[in-house]
Amino acid sequence: MEHITWLLLTYKVPPEPAAKRVALWRKLKGMGAVYLQNGVCLLPKTDDHIRRLKMLENDIAEAQGEAVILETIALDPGQEAKVLTRFKAARDDAYAEFIDKCDDFEREVAKEVTAGHFTYAELEENDVDLKKLQGWLAKIQKLDFYGADRADEAKERLAGCVTVLDDYARRVFDAHDENK
Repeated sequence: MEHITWLLLTYKVPPEPAAKRVALWRKLKGMGAVYLQNGVCLLPKTDDHIRRLKMLENDIAEAQGEAVILETIALDPGQEAKVLTRFKAARDDAYAEFIDKCDDFEREVAKEVTAGHFTYAELEENDVDLKKLQGWLAKIQKLDFYGADRADEAKERLAGCVTVLDDYARRVFDAHDENK
């Protein structure tokens, strides 16, 4: 059986200034790290993660903190499954938030349809919102290292948003006699 290899970062930084701690936490979360406890997190072993963790190690040292980066594997399949569950749960949380925003997007377009607001300005605004959703999903997918359960649902919801906006665009064009 082949084991998954992770990078384990343990770190300690002074409590003040808090902004440095928060910036470090944001960078790690932005990389897709999963925290096992305060100051201890895991990432899949990739060249990119190694490089970025080494850069963070320098940031931690500059903040008068300490960091250790280790390459590790789980002791047994049960432990490995626990870690995978954490990674998947973190992404599923992100997908759930994304799906909520898809709901908001669809409600907003439906509100405009109900009100009969078929304007180019509204279409452009909704197109910008759709592009934000597309970029957000791409970011989540990039961090979905192990195939979270809600990934397909999120893709389907984004496809639904595209369909909703396409329908709204058709109505805008019809309202302005551009499809005739």
